[in-house]
Amino acid sequence: ADELSSLGSDSEANGFAERRIDKFGFIVGSQGAEGALEEVPLEVLRQRESKWLDMLNNWDKWMAKKHKKIRLRCQKGIPPSLRGRAWQYLSGGKVKLQQHPGKFDELDMSAGDPKWLDVIERDLHRQFPFHEMFVSRGGHGQQDLFRVLKAYTLHRPEEGYCQAQAPIAAVLLMHMPAEQAFWCLVQICEKYLPGYYSEKLEAIQLDGEILFSLLQKVSPVAHKHLSRQKIDPLLYMTEWFMCAFARTLPWSSVLRVWDMFFCEGVKIIFRVGLVLLKHALGSPEKLKACQGQYETIERLRSLSPKIMREAFLVQEVVELPVTERQIEREHLIQLRRWQEMRGKLQCCSSPRLHGAKAILEAEPGPRLALQPSPSIRLPSDAPLPGSKAKPKPPKQSQKKEQQKQATKASQQPDQAPAPAPAEVATAAGDACPPRDMTPKDPAPQDSVHHHSQESLTSQESEDTYL
Repeated sequence: ADELSSLGSDSEANGFAERRIDKFGFIVGSQGAEGALEEVPLEVLRQRESKWLDMLNNWDKWMAKKHKKIRLRCQKGIPPSLRGRAWQYLSGGKVKLQQHPGKFDELDMSAGDPKWLDVIERDLHRQFPFHEMFVSRGGHGQQDLFRVLKAYTLHRPEEGYCQAQAPIAAVLLMHMPAEQAFWCLVQICEKYLPGYYSEKLEAIQLDGEILFSLLQKVSPVAHKHLSRQKIDPLLYMTEWFMCAFARTLPWSSVLRVWDMFFCEGVKIIFRVGLVLLKHALGSPEKLKACQGQYETIERLRSLSPKIMREAFLVQEVVELPVTERQIEREHLIQLRRWQEMRGKLQCCSSPRLHGAKAILEAEPGPRLALQPSPSIRLPSDAPLPGSKAKPKPPKQSQKKEQQKQATKASQQPDQAPAPAPAEVATAAGDACPPRDMTPKDPAPQDSVHHHSQESLTSQESEDTYL
């Protein structure tokens, strides 16, 4: 709770007074245009939208065969018009919603724990207070935020509510309705960042040690300075990781980081933290103004807008050589040290899954059963093609056929009688003609063509798709 004291304070104490807010209520950096949204040519944006629509409409195929392409397109940035839908597919929230229809409505109608409801109520006005969606008390944005956070406390009563979940849910609500935002929040808390919001904050402390160890390889200068000053990682990385940088970076950078985070998992959060530490404390020149512990922490709380700029940050994050394997190996090392010094972890959270592909493999989506839809519909009393049973023609037409065959046989005794139309139809594998049509007397070759055409004719009350 002490480490999260800054999350529950007013906007000025959280650094909003030091950063400029644009007309939509987003952080854009103290030097104006450096943190603003980067312009994408309209033609390029339309092309990206078309590509993303194709991916989302054939999601299982793309995830199975072209996951690298999805990752590259997430690094370029998801089109704003499709970002909410893409986050649902990447996180597995779409699958969760399909697996639990009506679950959110059930939780929404239930009465929550008064202990959590009071805390949630006090935090509503602190989430993006200048954004038009959350600016008014009791507005639709704050109502939806309350519903989502309350539903999560009922979904995970053993975990309850953590103040860092509020900005996460608020960002989700800016891109999707409350029900979809709830399931994306569930995926973040259970799959991407498990244990982060538990009571003892053990998972975030463990990841702080992992971050500090990785920093030694990425920026030895910054690592040495923080070690000399004896600055615990929790003093600067708690808000970064628990809020997924939603309250730290300019808004355009937040969106780009989240695009990659939903695709590739927690390693993106580690990379962003390492890039910020490296460029804030990674050279002797930058350390001249950070002689003490207080100055160093203030430097990390008021980062330079240049290193938080969208284009610069994303490029550095993509190029930083920190892999999932390194993070997991370091996790095992720090977990062993934790158990030796502090004993067993009290938080028993599920294993962390690294991104969309790992989540899809762990929880494949429901596949709809293929329903038979025949393209040719036959009468109910007609035999199936290829069956041994011969169709029975109508009695009147059968008598006429027999009379015609007898007449032909008497006129041409030397020639063999022509096969009956029913036999030709059976040999050709087609059904008998409709009862209201009397078959004529064509040549055997013509009768085959005649009957095959009749079998493809649709009835008046049914449609036939060829």
